[in-house]
Amino acid sequence: MDIKILHIDNNHPLLWEQLQQAGFINHEDFTSSKTEIEDKIQDYQGIVIRSRFKIDKTFLDKAINLQFIARVGAGLESIDCDYAISKNIQLIAAPEGNKNAVAEHTLGMILSLFNNLNQADNEIKSGHWNREKNRGHELDGKTVGIIGYGNMGKSFAKKLRGFDVEVLCYDIQENVGDENARQVSLEEFQQKMDVLSLHIPWTPETDKMVDVDFINAFAKSFWIINTSRGKNIVTSDLVEAMKSGKILGAGLDVLEYEKLSFETLFQDTNTPEAFQYLLNSKNTILTPHIAGWTFESHERLAQVIVDKIKAKYKLL
Repeated sequence: MDIKILHIDNNHPLLWEQLQQAGFINHEDFTSSKTEIEDKIQDYQGIVIRSRFKIDKTFLDKAINLQFIARVGAGLESIDCDYAISKNIQLIAAPEGNKNAVAEHTLGMILSLFNNLNQADNEIKSGHWNREKNRGHELDGKTVGIIGYGNMGKSFAKKLRGFDVEVLCYDIQENVGDENARQVSLEEFQQKMDVLSLHIPWTPETDKMVDVDFINAFAKSFWIINTSRGKNIVTSDLVEAMKSGKILGAGLDVLEYEKLSFETLFQDTNTPEAFQYLLNSKNTILTPHIAGWTFESHERLAQVIVDKIKAKYKLL
């Protein structure tokens, strides 16, 4: 077997080591530009990426010997998937690898929002002891709604089993509900939900999905958690809903303003007005796209990718 794999992002060392042990030839290039990578990609049968740049038609047309693209993560939005598939290139992702991390982070955000943990911590460290203004809410008795009931959504629903809550899910796929969440119509979902958690990919269908009309279709005021993709929410509409009280609080691990690589925040140097509101809001928790970014998931993601590459070549 003479399968050469180009690694263009740094990952857990087990990925490189186990592929090498299985007989694959590993090369790395963490610094060259996309154009420079394109100039040599014809030499490789496989490529391992995170989110450094977009794998588009130009790239794929030059990758004449490519047999697979492995993304060490859950989403494939940085790849022109249809065009890759048309060229018989297998797409490999690892949503199983960080689903537990995302679920725990989501639950942590909800509990912190409900109990004002971040705000209370900051106040005490600033010399203020405010009990009444930090009176919290309990999750028990609430209805938690999950949009997107795949690996991440299912893992989060499992975490909620220790709470006395009703868990509903909405998904474009039929019959995905299980013992941890009841699948319902969007109408029922919007009537009952108190907490909304997004676990959806970024696609043309989900781009800017959470806008003013979507938000106002819910019967009750609600909390929102987003650990999926920032561009699934129109931030300015979210902020207006927070100002009006329609949205009671927001836990955002991802932001509309992130660059595709997820490594830096803004597309330009200006701070959008809506983001400035979030920075100053006491009922907002922001984290830098780390829901799936634990020490354990770092290793697990790499292992899932190794196993899937080996399975492709029947080396398991």
